[in-house]
Amino acid sequence: QVQLVESGGGLVQAGGSLRLSCAASGVVLPIGTMGWYRQAPGKQRDLVAEISRGGSTMYEDSVKGRFTISRDIAKNVVYLQMNSLEPEDTAVYYCNVQELIRKSEYWGQGTQVTVSS
Repeated sequence: QVQLVESGGGLVQAGGSLRLSCAASGVVLPIGTMGWYRQAPGKQRDLVAEISRGGSTMYEDSVKGRFTISRDIAKNVVYLQMNSLEPEDTAVYYCNVQELIRKSEYWGQGTQVTVSS
């Protein structure tokens, strides 16, 4: 059974930092791309950042220079370091994992990030 366990969300003041983690288990290895998405109330779920198995990264424009995605391939964990947080970053953040061979993808349960002004 596939499980993606997210942690690290919470309430922080503007300018603060949070680090999200997502640990994958039960996924058919090897894992390919891992990423973070977010969904604010009344809006669609959008890609925030993703990292390939080879380490290539991609960021949504509004988080460039503030967020950093990384992964531990051996532990099947993906991280999102979020600095200089803004109220506009408030959303539920979801982890996404794709199997490299079968291309199946899985979602975490979501973790709330709230940034107060």
